[in-house]
Formats: sequence, structure tokens, C-alpha cells
Amino acid sequence: MALNITGQIGSLCGSPFPEQSGSGDQPAAVSAVWKPVAAGGNLRCRIRQPGGQDLDSLTPPVSPCRSPVLGALRPDLTMACQALMSDAAVEEGVELEHGGMGTGDKGKGVPVFVMLPLDTVKPGGGMNRRKAMVASLKALKTAGVEGVMVDVWWGIVERERPEVYDWSGYDDLMEMARRIGLKVQAVMSFHKCGGNVGDSCTIPLPPWAVEEMEKDPDLSYTDQWGRRNYEYISLGCDTIPVLKGRTPVQCYADFMRAFRDRFASLLGSTIVEIQVGMGPAGELRYPSYPELHGTWKFPGIGAFQCSDRYMLASLRAAAESAGHPEWGNGGPTDAGGYNSWPEDAPFFRRENGGWDGDYGQFFLSWYSGLLLDHGERVLSAATAVFAGTGVKISVKVAGIHWHYGTRSHAPELTAGYYNTRFHDGYKPIAEMLGRHGAVLNFTCVEMKNFEQPEEAMCRPEELVRQVAAAAMGAGVGLAGENALPRYDEAAHDQIVKTATVAEGEEREKMEAFTYLRMGPDLFREDNWRKFVGFVKSMREEGRCREIVEREAESFVHATVPLVQEAAVALMSG
Repeated sequence: MALNITGQIGSLCGSPFPEQSGSGDQPAAVSAVWKPVAAGGNLRCRIRQPGGQDLDSLTPPVSPCRSPVLGALRPDLTMACQALMSDAAVEEGVELEHGGMGTGDKGKGVPVFVMLPLDTVKPGGGMNRRKAMVASLKALKTAGVEGVMVDVWWGIVERERPEVYDWSGYDDLMEMARRIGLKVQAVMSFHKCGGNVGDSCTIPLPPWAVEEMEKDPDLSYTDQWGRRNYEYISLGCDTIPVLKGRTPVQCYADFMRAFRDRFASLLGSTIVEIQVGMGPAGELRYPSYPELHGTWKFPGIGAFQCSDRYMLASLRAAAESAGHPEWGNGGPTDAGGYNSWPEDAPFFRRENGGWDGDYGQFFLSWYSGLLLDHGERVLSAATAVFAGTGVKISVKVAGIHWHYGTRSHAPELTAGYYNTRFHDGYKPIAEMLGRHGAVLNFTCVEMKNFEQPEEAMCRPEELVRQVAAAAMGAGVGLAGENALPRYDEAAHDQIVKTATVAEGEEREKMEAFTYLRMGPDLFREDNWRKFVGFVKSMREEGRCREIVEREAESFVHATVPLVQEAAVALMSG
């Protein structure tokens, strides 16, 4: 999703902090303890100087009132927080004890991760906005966040030539997360960044792979009008050595193996999850609704992507096997266009639509079956590579909620999910993930039905329930993400309701939730206050919201200097 860089920080900017240090010219290293303080109580802050001497003092009582003024922080707390913000503190290691906001309550509630900016690591190595990243990660840690999610881009790491990997930017990031005490969800991103909802930068596939796609355009997903899509290599050639002598799946496996070998010491401890990219936007789906150049706009039904010669060869073979060679000439020709609505396209109409006829059932079974086969191949490679490392494997499934209220569910069908009023398309996906012990990561967890355009028959709540039931039935863990950047309490409440389990409910809570996305907007004062309360609500499910908010207030105060640093640094680049 988009990193929405706003033009103003607002009241978050505040006044600069006075420079203070420990002894001599050395900044004070910090061993700070922040705990919830009742009204009228005192907050103790211990600052350890380089010489080993501890300065231990008591602040005046912390006001229970919410103050938007940064200068209202007590001077001694400001001094501690400023020391905490220094890069030196990160390099030496920062030990924070958070009481109720910490991540030590294992097994309780749902841990929250936060997505990092898409361009966290630069092409050619190194990190973008390193100073901002230091301050941001410290703020997230102090707020009780379990960890962060980062895209590990194929187009950055294996950019120069095949099987030559540059991990330098990720080395720095993983070590930074380790020192601060955050876990990492690493996304093996085998797709192009740019052209999907929320893409704020462009990161193409490796140039040597693009070169092969230019030589043979049928390596690209292709629609019935001949339009090519370069976001992800067509699954039709998964097992064909079309990339400098390797198959696409071999390239993905070699990449993951190189990642495993490079970060072996952090797997299972700092790096706790590998999300395996399966298609555009990293999701297990076809690129049926590309936004690039205005090709698709919400709530269009999208278009089938099966007209490259590799996919067509598979379709012809399937049609002959079914005894209907005439079905192998291509996908439906009456399925409308990218921005059609179901009733505009004869294939998707409620009454007598081709989707529910013999040909439609054959085609949709073949089309969705190829997607499942692709997932099986890539997951098999991933589980073999990461076996015994202690990391979880996850796969992201798209939350295609528009026109879910119709019989045909056209947008899901074009994306490869054979899910209609009469056919459960998520059960086979969950079962496939279950065979490999993978977690199903699903989006649009924050959405409510009434927030969507009524005419588009969006049903995100029913969709999430269907996917959760499929995961539970297959014995598969479920994790979630928000589909769009949301900082309001209504979205937070919906996430908590969906991800956690109240007493007496007969369902499974989510294994984790990943919040989209870290950026200046998250660190705006009001947004940050709501986010801190949200994290605490997720970790302490079932508690009264008002009590949670009051307890979270002391942590909001504690993180103000870090938040100011992070927001200003993110804005300045």
C-alpha cells in the first residue's frame, strides 16, 4: 500500500531538544525502564553513563492529562529519551522494559508487526533514511510492537547478474532490528514494485530477467487483447529453463537458499517468518487488476491472464484430456473488460452466465488449478530451503471483496480464486498451504461492509469470515493485514474484533497481524496515540478499551521524542 508522505507534521514537530550528554563528549547509553504509572505516581528513569555510574532520579508525578505539547515532558525524561535516540545507543544495544506494552507476554493476544516502506533498501545496497529507521524502530519497540515486515526484493539483491547476490542493505537492517529487539517478517518479493494499489516506488525485476522477457514476451502474463504484464513471470513457464538456463522456480529457490545462508544466525530468533512471494504484489494470484496506466480501476472485474503461449499450451492439453478440444483455443471471449461490471459481461451474469455452465466450470477449474500448482511448486522449494531453521512460512492471499455479493464473484475468478455462490475457492488454497505447514496471510481485515460503495456489492466482512473458516477447517494458521492505510479507531476496532477471540467464541485468533504501513502519517501525534492503544488492545484481548487507552497513555508520553525524531527524519529523507 502507498506510503502517503504528507506535507506537514503538524503539532508533532514541537521544539528541538537541548543537547545533553553523559560524561565528557560521550552520549549517555541508556538502560531505561518505562512502566505504566498511576495518577499521582512517579516515573523512575535510570541513565547509565559510559563510565558505569548510574544516575537514578525520580520525576515529578506524571499528569494523567493528554498533553499535545512536546515541551511539557519532564527535563530528565527528555534527556533519557534523547540518549535513547542516538545511533550510538543502537550500536551498543538498547534494553527496554515496557511493562504492559512490552512483547514479553508470549501466547497472549495477537502480536503486531508493522510494514516498513517499500524502498527501505536501495538498489545497489544500503538503506534509505537510515536515521529515520533508527528512530522509527525504537519508537515501535517502545510501543510494544512485536516486529517489522520488510520486502526483500529480487530486483535489488540479484540485480547485477544471475546468482550474484548483494545483501548489504539487508545486513544493516537485520542487525539494526536485532539490536533494538524487534522480530522480522522477511518477504521474498519476486515481483515488480510499481503498478499496484499503494506502490509508492518502482523496483523492476532483475534486468537480466527482464532481458529474457523482452526476447520472449510470452514469459509475461498476457490478456486476450495481447496486453503484456511485467509484474511477475508467468506461471505457465514455471518448469521451463527460460531464465539463463534456470527455471523461474529454480531462481526463486536459489534466492531463498542464498538468503538462508546469509542470515542463518538470525533465522528463528530475529527473522521469525518468511513470506513467500507468489505473484503480483507478492500475492498468490494472477495480475488481473493492474492499476498501471489506468488499465484497471476499482471496482472493475478485471480480466483473465491466460493468453501467453505457455498457458495456452496447457489449456489445449487440458481441453483435449476433457474430450473438448474446442475449449482449448483460449479463455472466455464474453468476459467483458477490466472495468466492466458482472452484469455487463455475459460470462459473469447472474442468470445463464457462462461461469456456471460446463465450459465455464472446466475453464475456471483449469485456471485456478494452475495457480494452486504454482503455489505448490514454490512452497515446496521454500519449505525445503528453510526446513529446520525455526522460521514460519506464510503466503499472502488477496482480499478481493468487490462484487462478492454477486453469484459469480467475477473479480475473484479473474484473479484465479474459483470462488462463487456455489463453489468454495478458499478451501483448496488453505488445504494446499496446510500440506506445507504454511500460514495463510489475508488482507482487508480492517474493512466493514457499510464503508464500501453499496452498488459494488462489497462484502469484506463475509469474505474474511469465509477465509478464516477455510483456514480453520484445514488446520492452517491465519494472519492478517489491513488493505489500505487506516489510522482511525473504527478500523482499529474492526481489526481487534476480527483478529482476537472473545470469551466463548468458537474460532481461532490470528497468529499475527501486520499493520500497513510505517511512514510520517503513523507518527502524527493523534495517529500515534491511537496506534499505541491499538497495539495494547491486540496484545491484551478482551479488556475494556477505555482502561487500555489510559494505560497506554504513559507509553505515548515516553515515545514522544522518538516519534518526533522519526517523523521529521522520514519527511526530510
